[in-house]
Amino acid sequence: MSTNHDCNNCPVHNLANLKKLGVNMENFDYVVALAGNPNTGKSTVFNYLTGLRQHTGNWPGKTVGRAEGGFEFSNNKFKLIDLPGTYSLLSTSTDEEIARDFILFGQPDVTIIVVDASRLERNLNLVLQVLEITERAVLCLNLMDEARRHEIEIDVRSLERDLGIPVVPAAARQGEGMNDLLSKVHEVATGSYVCKPHRMTSESKAIKKSIEELTKKVVDIYPDLPNARWVAMRLLEGDQRIINAIRNNELEELNKIENAEVQNEQVGEVA
Repeated sequence: MSTNHDCNNCPVHNLANLKKLGVNMENFDYVVALAGNPNTGKSTVFNYLTGLRQHTGNWPGKTVGRAEGGFEFSNNKFKLIDLPGTYSLLSTSTDEEIARDFILFGQPDVTIIVVDASRLERNLNLVLQVLEITERAVLCLNLMDEARRHEIEIDVRSLERDLGIPVVPAAARQGEGMNDLLSKVHEVATGSYVCKPHRMTSESKAIKKSIEELTKKVVDIYPDLPNARWVAMRLLEGDQRIINAIRNNELEELNKIENAEVQNEQVGEVA
């Protein structure tokens, strides 16, 4: 029986396809952001994929550290950026502001959202906020070993259907699920998997209309903004950081800064 085609999709072959590039991030094809609450195992996922023990630099103009590294999978090179651990993207701290700005303006090709499977409910707040900003995401249900130890069962198919993105059960410390995670990240990055993320809705028609009208105005002023709808929602909720950014024309500047950062690193300039 021929196994050539099937072997290309088997876990052992996937592992063989993974090359941990460490700090070598030159000429990468895709940018992957790593987001999640603190203590969900983000760093473990990062180290597994890159082979590093956190290559740390600083965000431009910030004192908060970041970790970045590279890996190669299925003949594509990925630059992986570990965003600061945060519980929210509502910009009440430097960590939250950095994570939000990179996902919104840096426009990573994929955002891996790492959650603690044993504490899923408290992690979903960040997941839903990320899905308001980007349409390209993969949910990594990390610490599945802890969930099993507490006899917690998760209906992965239902969660995937409800969120509209790939959901991968994993235990990164043991390497469990990393093959599937790599495959899903590759599928989303290359466009073979089209995400249809859950977006928060309101029963109020008036609020929906306000969001639509304000989104159009934001687009008129900032036609290149990646997610005008999210900005409109933050304005309606009175997000002072976003309000000030528009008043001071910082939204456009943030967009330029993050895009320039990614473009510079694409030609081998590592921050």
